Amino acid sequence: MENNLINRYNTLASWVYHIDKPIGRSFGDIEYYAERLKNCTGKILEAGVGNGRVLIPLLEKGLNVVGFDASSQMLAYCQHELDLRGLKTTLKQQRFDNFNSEEEFEAIIIPAGSFQLITQVEEALNVLRRFKSYLKKEGRLIIDLSPISELFKETMHARQWVIENGLLTLTENSVAIDYSAQTSVSQLRYEHWQTNKGLIQTEIDLFALRFWGIKEFEMALQHVGFTQIKCTSNYNEDESPSNDSHTLTFEAS
Repeated sequence: MENNLINRYNTLASWVYHIDKPIGRSFGDIEYYAERLKNCTGKILEAGVGNGRVLIPLLEKGLNVVGFDASSQMLAYCQHELDLRGLKTTLKQQRFDNFNSEEEFEAIIIPAGSFQLITQVEEALNVLRRFKSYLKKEGRLIIDLSPISELFKETMHARQWVIENGLLTLTENSVAIDYSAQTSVSQLRYEHWQTNKGLIQTEIDLFALRFWGIKEFEMALQHVGFTQIKCTSNYNEDESPSNDSHTLTFEAS
């Protein structure tokens, strides 16, 4: 899907994300990744690092984590939060499809379903191949996905955040669901309201996701050369996927 309005995370979108998902806010994922990576002595890559919600807590635990993101606005928030804490790491503005590195990694992680922003199957396979090529021998790829049942939940809601001298609002509406392609597209309307001035800025983005079946994604990982693959549920290493799963985590090496 080619559209410069899709999955942009521009000014208002990044602002809302940073307020709604500040550094250290966990859905169980920060603790899970910290546990899974605690024995890593080499470099770890977070793909789609965003504002650093996961990366910064991992850095604070002594892990050597670097990251990239397609959004310059999100990276600016991440760098600002690093500076506030006196932390240093490498951040790059890159996309999944053009990521490159001069070094290999002990682990590559993609939390929070960011991999689902890749809506074309062949592109997704190419990204998996690219990441595999940057893993050290016996290195691990860890990816979070939403269960395919989420595809069947049409989205329509509004939220707001009180800020200094104003309000940020987000209205999300379902635009299209393609069950055969396993994709959904939502329209996100961000608005910045200022006290005594009213609406001063609006952004409209399209948010596209692809959903994967469990066996389908296992076969995708096998197709690009991974041999040891495990799928767990709800950030619990001992919990298998079920109808109650809100998050699936695949670990492949």
